[in-house]
Amino acid sequence: MRTQTSARPVVRSGGERWLFVRYVQVALLARLACEGARVAFVVLAVDRTGSAGFGGALVAALLVPGVVAAPLAGALADRVRRRRLFHAGCLVLHGAGLLAVAGTAGRAPTGLVLAVAGAAGCCTPLLTGGLTSLLGDLVPSTARGRAFSLDAVSYNLAGIAGPALASALAATTDAGLALAALGAAAVLGGVLVLALPLRPRPGGGRALRAADLGAAAALLLRDRPLRSLTWASAVGQFGIGALPVVCVLLAGRYATPWAAGGLMTAMALGSLAGSLVYAWRPWGVRRPERTVAVMLLATGVPLAAVAAVPGVALALGCFALAGCCTGPLFAALLAGRDRYAPEAARTQVFTLGASLKSTFAAGGAALAGACQTAGPVRLALAVAGCQALAAALGAVLLGGPVSRLRTVLPGGPTSRLRTAVLGRPASRSRTAPFSGPASRSRDG
Repeated sequence: MRTQTSARPVVRSGGERWLFVRYVQVALLARLACEGARVAFVVLAVDRTGSAGFGGALVAALLVPGVVAAPLAGALADRVRRRRLFHAGCLVLHGAGLLAVAGTAGRAPTGLVLAVAGAAGCCTPLLTGGLTSLLGDLVPSTARGRAFSLDAVSYNLAGIAGPALASALAATTDAGLALAALGAAAVLGGVLVLALPLRPRPGGGRALRAADLGAAAALLLRDRPLRSLTWASAVGQFGIGALPVVCVLLAGRYATPWAAGGLMTAMALGSLAGSLVYAWRPWGVRRPERTVAVMLLATGVPLAAVAAVPGVALALGCFALAGCCTGPLFAALLAGRDRYAPEAARTQVFTLGASLKSTFAAGGAALAGACQTAGPVRLALAVAGCQALAAALGAVLLGGPVSRLRTVLPGGPTSRLRTAVLGRPASRSRTAPFSGPASRSRDG
């Protein structure tokens, strides 16, 4: 097991459930704001300026800084002493940014509004992977596998409910009020973080150095399981990012306009169901990187079948089945990051891994848009092939050699990279059962 460098709160039986409920409240509020803001920005821009292009620029200003800031945000979170204040401050800043955009869009200079959205976007990594990384300190090892599965459910719920909530509030009230409500949700989530039992790191936080920003990148290149599940899931996300374009083209093929959003909704609902089932009966918990590879391959099968189905009803079923595979895939990915990342770089691994997935998804969407003349059938097959390629890549990376440099993390303990960067102290065995509720009964 990982040697903890920070005191873990003692949570007695029965208290674990309420502790996780408090965490889920924070996660849902933060991620609802994050997902809903993308829709609210566009609606607000069109409502006040009549320009969808301005809305797209606002969305880009919210998303792009988060990808760029992920290594720095994660490195700071791994070193700050008072983590509750840090995470609470990031959530409050994100919410305040949304509130400011709601009040200034269409009324203040465009550059200023985009800068405010960009400042809010810099906090995005702490709303997603940053929050998830806290589960390693909040949940005991015996319940951690199920906790990551349920956290994946919070992502799915936010992905479904966030845009729907933003659209409903904008339609019934006002686009500015809709965005303000999402900002208030993020601020409330930041306040609730203060109730989580995250004790200060002993000895004070270590000063951030330039070399620290490459710690997670080194892990993702040199640690076999981490590099396998990280790069395999990123390549798979390249194909998933193209699906909105595929769905629009399929809607035209079936002459069913609602299918453009309906197919993606079916996949999101399938992912939610898959996450719930995996939380109830997890499998492959000893080696989550293998679960990621298997689920990537399984995701591609129903997506490949989309090319052959004659109607929208069967296509809905295929997308739902694909979603059922992405739910366990994501839960295993989160659990794998927690299992293999060392304490000194855990949050950075989560934030950098999430930013890589976002970058690959954006690249897939852009390429699909440029190649839309290929038609929905070929694009659907390409997306399915991308999942198979990702699974093969995961297997290859899992079996390759690992470099063992004689170095240390700046400011860290005087140990080799195997301990300080690869995070495998002598007391931890790679073959030890993965911490999850079914690790003994199902994999023993």
